[in-house]
Amino acid sequence: MSARWKGWVLPIALLVLWQWQAQRGELYASIFPSLQQIAAGAAELWNSGELAGAVHSSLRRAVLGWSSGALAGIAVGLLLALCRPVDWLFGPLFNALRQVPLFAWIPLVGLWLGRDETARLFMVQLAAFYPCLLHAYEGAAKVERRYLDVAQVLKLSARTRILKLALPAAMPSILSGVSQALAVAWIAAVASELLFATGPGLGNSMLMAEAGARMDLVLVCVALIGVLGYAMNYAASRAGAYLLRWRDSV
Repeated sequence: MSARWKGWVLPIALLVLWQWQAQRGELYASIFPSLQQIAAGAAELWNSGELAGAVHSSLRRAVLGWSSGALAGIAVGLLLALCRPVDWLFGPLFNALRQVPLFAWIPLVGLWLGRDETARLFMVQLAAFYPCLLHAYEGAAKVERRYLDVAQVLKLSARTRILKLALPAAMPSILSGVSQALAVAWIAAVASELLFATGPGLGNSMLMAEAGARMDLVLVCVALIGVLGYAMNYAASRAGAYLLRWRDSV
């Protein structure tokens, strides 16, 4: 068996075990719905249009929050790394705030922003912000000081130093942070739907399926969340490899 197919052995074995559990009796079937039931549930969600609307809402929320949060994180990270006074003033604050778990912000966000789309989007932005900030800071901080000294001697503008010196040098680290932020943002998007329990999305679809004791629909949503997360991370990985293809020729 080729190495490519060995990774499918465990998933197929788990599906077979799941189907066996579903056929052991009525009690087990309520906990482990059969693969046929899950497929029928997926078709039901798709035909009703609920599934497409939920996927669109969750993806839109994740992409908007990820892109805006990542851009802010990269900008702040570069600023902290390249401007020592800014780092002295704000570095300790950012380091202290990032120690707070993401979901510990939920009560404050609920009080400040309510429980609507603004609050959910902010949670995704916050999730994407810190990974990008840290990776941008680490990447820019590794730029050799002599290059920055030469740029200062040549009286290059701050914009030129960032775009022509710091950003290219920090790009591998930045792309790593962006990829990590995407995974965290997707988790935060679904989790915010579960926690705030308002508005369309896969998380809200799961809650409604749970309220209706539809385990098959819950599993459809869980599987879809995993597949979409994997697809987004794979796309981010391929995009990062393409953007850094110049390293193979150096």
